[in-house]
Amino acid sequence: MTDERKLTAQRVRQDATDLAARRDHPLHQANGDEQRYESAHYPMSFTKGLAHDVTTGLVERSGDFKAFRSAIDNGFAEDFTRQVAVPRDEPRRQWEAPTAGTVYELQGPDPQAVTIPPAPALCSDELTFEMAEVYELALLRDVPFNAFVAGGGSAALTGATTRLNSLAYAQEGFNSRPRTTNSSDQLDAQTVFRGSSPGVDRGPYLSQFMLIGNASPSEGITPEQGFINFGAQRIDQRVLEAKQHDDYMMRWAEWHRVQQGYDVRSDRFDPCKPQTAGQAFTGERRFIHTPRDLATYVHVDALYQAYLNACLLLLGNGTPFDPGFDRLSGGGEGLLHDPASGQKVALNAGGFALWGGPHVLSLVTEVATRGLKAVRYQKFNNHLRLRPEALAARIEKAQEIETRFPEACGCFSGMARALGETVALIRDHNQTLAGEATALLPMAFAEGSPMHPAYGAGHATVAGACVTILKAFFNTSALFVKINDAAGFYSKQHIIARLKCGDSVEAGAYQVTDCGKRLEFKRCGSFQLNDEKYATFKPDGQANQPCSPLTLEGELNKLAANISIGRNMAGVHYFSDYYDSLRLGEEIALGILEEQALCYKTDPFVLSVPTFDGTVRRIGQR
Repeated sequence: MTDERKLTAQRVRQDATDLAARRDHPLHQANGDEQRYESAHYPMSFTKGLAHDVTTGLVERSGDFKAFRSAIDNGFAEDFTRQVAVPRDEPRRQWEAPTAGTVYELQGPDPQAVTIPPAPALCSDELTFEMAEVYELALLRDVPFNAFVAGGGSAALTGATTRLNSLAYAQEGFNSRPRTTNSSDQLDAQTVFRGSSPGVDRGPYLSQFMLIGNASPSEGITPEQGFINFGAQRIDQRVLEAKQHDDYMMRWAEWHRVQQGYDVRSDRFDPCKPQTAGQAFTGERRFIHTPRDLATYVHVDALYQAYLNACLLLLGNGTPFDPGFDRLSGGGEGLLHDPASGQKVALNAGGFALWGGPHVLSLVTEVATRGLKAVRYQKFNNHLRLRPEALAARIEKAQEIETRFPEACGCFSGMARALGETVALIRDHNQTLAGEATALLPMAFAEGSPMHPAYGAGHATVAGACVTILKAFFNTSALFVKINDAAGFYSKQHIIARLKCGDSVEAGAYQVTDCGKRLEFKRCGSFQLNDEKYATFKPDGQANQPCSPLTLEGELNKLAANISIGRNMAGVHYFSDYYDSLRLGEEIALGILEEQALCYKTDPFVLSVPTFDGTVRRIGQR
């Protein structure tokens, strides 16, 4: 290394340090419920793993919670064993990485340099609405996703949207964290539970990235078979099918045992027996067909799995990179001037380690750990928010809690009244399946939530970070089309070129049929070549099925929402966990990209990154 290179490398690192230091370092604020209800034994705080009173479901000794909070604030892993008293009658689960937010980071924002706003507080209309959403999703776990569209025909889904639209927070217009609504500002089958970013309300509920595979003509493999090429191997998009009505924690004794932190997936009498899966399966695999299938996916996924799969699909299908660096990737549509011949010629240098497949494949997974550290600080050190399974227990035991602790101000019984019809349906559901008419939240997993607080959400933070990387690298205006027997996201220029070759170019989406056994392409229009220059889209004009081609931006936003809200479908998160954590992950990924951009001193470039709020961030220089 020359001295000049050595000094330049040092300056680049210093520039990154200065950039990080210049960023706004926000104040971390919680909603105040922990302090507000301290004397009522912390009913709105995460206490899973401590000893709980069997009558109220609250933490049994407030001193245990204070020791837990002290261990969090101290930031040493051993303190959670040395200082915090826990029940030990059965094998236990561990709190998951409660000190991760105290570490430092060498790339991107420091874990404590980003934040999320206070969570909805007790007695707020927003919190009541969030609990209603989680209850309704539990009741809809076995309704096919094909019903989650306009004209889907599900009476259960129609009933859920009617009940949600009647609540005060919906009547007020979702004035804090907006939901996607129809033209009348109402939730309906096409918009409910979809998320809040551009494109999530277009087409089927599930992102194409959750279903399709790559085409491999030499093997006779088509996208509807759901095989993603991973080098010489394949990834199968199908998941293990969980049995219908396979819900848990509906009985009070079962709920209480889980809150004690006991490992209910282990045999308490025979430690030699292997752990159970926490779900009951049919033994068959199928494409994701119901909310229960999606909950199964997010139960055991490697946290960046869906985004790595999406990246493999995009690379395998030849999806164009961002036009801001297409000449550096070697995959652009443009040509350069050849001084020898004086003609426009194809590029001689392309991307690989830089601006190519290995670059984006590494980066899309790398940002996941950065997101996890930042969200752990929010979970433990800042908000310490209770999980939905615990809030449902507050509703179930509202009378006991408010009698013993009048300082709860009737908020839990008020929530129960506001959710009267929904809670009645939950009680009927639990009576039918478990023999107890409780208001407890039916959970998709035997163990309920993970052993860490609800807000923010790890899955949603990672979704925000990983999808932001994909939106930075790929051309987000690319359209999803089927060209002959292959399907993918392609630029308008590519579509025109294929039309000139006489190929068929159809718009639409793959949807699940035969109860998850098959995928089928549902066409809604096609492209036609005009004047040998232009591609014109012509919808098929089907009634009640408005059609325009799906975009890469919309399907990536939908992918992030599917994974994040899939956790809500399991019963382990609220909507705000998705909404704010997605943006937390986005901020982390953008910070990493900004710092990495300082390293590229030759070949100026610019990345245009659409955000989850619909704006565009530009990174780099040209």
